[in-house]
Order: sequence, then C-alpha cells, then structure tokens
Amino acid sequence: MATEAGANGGYRDILRAPHAARLLAGTLVGRLPNGTGPIAITVFTRAEGGSYSLAGGLIAAYGLATAVGQPLLGRAVDLKGQPRVQLPAALISALGMAALAVTGIANLFLAYAAVLVAGLFTPPLEGGLRALWPSVLGREDRVHRAYALDAVAQEVMFTVGPLLLTLLVSLWSPAAALVVINLLGVLGALSVVLSEPSRTWRSAPREAHWLGALRSRGLLALLASFFFVGLALGSITVAGVAYADDRGDEAVYGWLMAALGLGALIGGVFYGARQWAGAPERRLRILVLLLALGYLPLLLVPGPVAMTALAALAGVFLAPAIACAFLVVDRHAPAGTVTEAFSWLVTTFGVGAALGSAVSGPAVELAGTPAGFAVAGAGGFVAFLVLVATGRVLGGAPPAPRVRHAVSGGAVNSGPDAGRAENSARSSENDRNGAVEPGFSSGHQA
Repeated sequence: MATEAGANGGYRDILRAPHAARLLAGTLVGRLPNGTGPIAITVFTRAEGGSYSLAGGLIAAYGLATAVGQPLLGRAVDLKGQPRVQLPAALISALGMAALAVTGIANLFLAYAAVLVAGLFTPPLEGGLRALWPSVLGREDRVHRAYALDAVAQEVMFTVGPLLLTLLVSLWSPAAALVVINLLGVLGALSVVLSEPSRTWRSAPREAHWLGALRSRGLLALLASFFFVGLALGSITVAGVAYADDRGDEAVYGWLMAALGLGALIGGVFYGARQWAGAPERRLRILVLLLALGYLPLLLVPGPVAMTALAALAGVFLAPAIACAFLVVDRHAPAGTVTEAFSWLVTTFGVGAALGSAVSGPAVELAGTPAGFAVAGAGGFVAFLVLVATGRVLGGAPPAPRVRHAVSGGAVNSGPDAGRAENSARSSENDRNGAVEPGFSSGHQA
C-alpha cells in the first residue's frame, strides 16, 4: 500500500535537511573514479596501444580488488570512523590511477599493481552515506526516501560520469582524464569527511566477531539474492552489444543503456515519492519479481525503437529494488557493522554483474542475442526464488522491540519532528541472528 508523500515530505524535504545536499553531492563526486573506472581504463589502454584483452585484464583486476577492498574498508570505517578511513583511502586510490597514467602499460607488472592499488583502496563512500542518513534525517520515512534518492542519483552519476570522461579525453588526453577524474574523487571524499555528520558519526558498539556483518543470516540471504540481480544487469550489457552488432549500428547500444538508466530513474523517483506500508522484506520480493518479469520482453528483440522502449520498461523496477534492499540491509546488519554491511551489498552486486557479463557472452555465441537477454531474465527469477526460499530468515516485521537510547552525531532535531526523530533513534532491534541489530538509528553515537 502506498500513499503520496506530503508537502513536507518528498525529495525537496530531504535536500533541505542540514548537510544532506552536501553529503549526497560529495559522495557522487567522490564515486566518479569508481563509476568511470572500467571505461577510463579501457580508453587509456587503447590509447597506449594495448589490446582489448589487456584492457579486460586490467578491468578485471580493478574490479576484483574493489570487491575485496570495499567490505574491508567498510569494517574499518565502522571501527575507526569515516574521516580516518575514507580520505586516506581516496588519496591512495587516486595515486594508484595516477601511477597508471604516468607509467603507462609498457611494464605490465606496474600497470596491474597500479589498478590493484586503485581498486583495493576505493573508499566505501556509498556505504558511508547510507550509514549517515539516519543521523542526518532522523525520521524513518525520510530515511526511506533518502535511500530512493540515493538510487536515483546513482543512475544520474553513471550517465554523467562517462560523458565527463569523454569530454576530458577530447580536451586533453586519456592520461589527463584519469588524473582529473581521480582528483575530483578526492575532492568529493574531502567534502564528505569534513562535514559535521561524517566527523561526529560513530558506529554502535559491536560484538567482536571475525565474520563481522556476515554473521547476519538475513544479510546473507539478501546478498545471495542481489548477486543474481547483479548477474542479470551484467548480462544485459553484453546482450545489448550483441543486439547492436546484429543491427549493424553501434549507437543502438548507447540508446539501450540510456533507456535502461532512464527507466530506473523514473522508477526510483516514483518509488521514493511515496510512503510504503508493510515490511520492506515482503515488498522487496514483489519488486524483484517485477524486475525479473520486466526482462522477459527483451527476448523478443524487436526493432531498435521498440527495443529501446522495452529497455526502459526493464529498468523501471531496478532503482526501487535497490532502494528497498538498502532498507533491508539497515534492518539486518548487526550493530556496529552498518557501513560494512552496505559495502558487502555493493561488492556482491558488482561480482554478480561481472559473472553475468562472463556468462552472457558464451550464451550469445551459442544461441544468439535472445539467449543473452534470457540470462538476465533467469538471473532475476533466481534472485526472486532466493528471497522466497529465505523468507523465514529475512522475516517481516521485527520481533518485540528492545529500546535502545542512541545519540546521533551531526544533525540535531528540534521542533515538531524532534519526538519522531527521538523515536527513530530509540529504535527496536532485531535479534534474528543472535546479535544486536540496528533499526534506522543504526546506533550512531557521537
């Protein structure tokens, strides 16, 4: 059940909250190096005379290092705070890419070492922002909407980022573009960590456990599902290239990807503009099912105009599903592990997308372009089945609440919303995993 957001709700209300616009913008700019990394590495490698195989190898190394580094750095943020981890990581990552720009690809050892360093130290700004939203916004309904706004903003970044990279390459060179993009990333991270919410944020006390966030069975179930959501999305990128090749027009691929992003943006805006009743775990199952169903018409591979429309339809439920997944992560992450938990979602989604690209290629070669899109549909339905099979683990509404008093650094609420913000801070905790888990306050203590 959904209701329209009131006049005091909506995205304008979120962006008017103290620090919110700065944190969102800083995080998006800080993530530019990662969002454009694969494209930037490909363009640079080709400009240096390297093969597509070498570019693919460097991208794989970069992606693998990022997948390893994100949860590790996320855990460090939970333990040490944001400024002590995010900014040094951003600087080291930028130095890695700068080293690649300076040394080139003549020495393969140095080239691979540079991208490994850049990937491993990519700062977990995405997880860090989601950890800050409760202390900045206070009320649960505003946090819900901020997660949707975050998902929409990502679609904008993945559209604007490549365009900015292309502009920098045309104005200067691929090497200069690498350096400038990563310099912007450092400035974005700096803007975030110098903000009051980031400086004062502290994770909740955590139970010492080598598994960290992964000791939550609910989180593991969600990660398993979103691995296949990532697989579906990754397969579409390859199938889209195959479709463009079949049509003999490379520009068609760009239209398909733009339509996919536009659909996700529209879906995310619609989803975040409404307040949704009921447990997010149940809502997530419906959204993932609709996402999977949206991929099926792509198997028809009609003409470019109809295919572009179908791509937009296929993207509609992506941002809502991701936004809802953020909410489920926040409900199931053990206390003191919220940044790490969000980082695991980013990692799992990325690994799934990489595998989807790898699986879709052979599928297209063996059975044609529709088979590539069939991989996307299959991935979506497996993701849905995982959520159904783990329904008891994920559960619905939290069990009987245990009140916790949490003090959030950064934003101080006053006036008519103060009571609701306090209730959000004194949130119930789930104990499904035998460990304390946060609600929307995430236990941020200053």
